Amino acid sequence: MIRVLLADDELMVRAGVRAILGTDDAIEVVAEAGDGIEAVELVRRHRPDVAVLDIRMPRMDGLEAGAEIRRQHPETAVVMLTTFSEDAYIARALGDGASGFLLKSGDPRELIAGLKAVAEGAAYLSPRVAQRVIAELSGGSMARAVAAKEQVEVLSPREREVLGLVGAGMSNAEIAQRLFLVEGTVKAYVSAILLRLAVKNRVQAAIVAYEAGLVTTPRK
Repeated sequence: MIRVLLADDELMVRAGVRAILGTDDAIEVVAEAGDGIEAVELVRRHRPDVAVLDIRMPRMDGLEAGAEIRRQHPETAVVMLTTFSEDAYIARALGDGASGFLLKSGDPRELIAGLKAVAEGAAYLSPRVAQRVIAELSGGSMARAVAAKEQVEVLSPREREVLGLVGAGMSNAEIAQRLFLVEGTVKAYVSAILLRLAVKNRVQAAIVAYEAGLVTTPRK
C-alpha cells in the first residue's frame, strides 16, 4: 500500500485528486493539508510514502514545503502537482529533491503512474514537463540554474541569506532590519558576495540569486 499525503488549498482540487487515487487499490490517502506548513506537520505525524504538493499555497508554498519535507523526512518522496510549467518552478523543485512533477491538466493515469514510480524510488515527469527539461538541459535556463547553484556554494549560509534578499530587491538598510544586523555589516557582506561570485554589481548578483533559487517564490 502506497500511503499518500495531499496538499492543496483548493478543496475541489483535493477532492478530485483523492477521487482519482481512490480508483487504485494500491494507494491510500492518509492525510490532507490546505497549506505548506500543515503539510510539513502532517508528514511528520503520518510519515507517508509520497507527499503530493501544489506549488501555490498560502503561508508556505509547495516548493518550500517540499524542500523542508525532504530535509526532515528524506524517506518521503515529493511530487509537485501544479497548473504551471515554468522553468524556474521545475528547476527549483527538482533541485530541492522532488521526485516528480505533474500538471493538473494532465491525464489522470499519469498521476497514478507517477505516484507508483516515485514510491518505488524512481523519478517521474509528465511528458510536457519532460520535454521542457530536455530542451533546457541543452543550455537553457535550467542549465543556468545548475551553474548558479554551484556558483553560490562558495558562500557561507549567512552570505547566501543576504544574497537572497539582494535578489528580492532589498536595500542594505532593509536587509539589516530583516536580519537584525547593522547596515555596515550588511555592506561588508554584500562586498564579499560580489567578490566571491566574481560579479560586478548588485544586479548581476540578484540574477545569480534568482537562478540559484535563493529568492523566495511569491505566495498567494
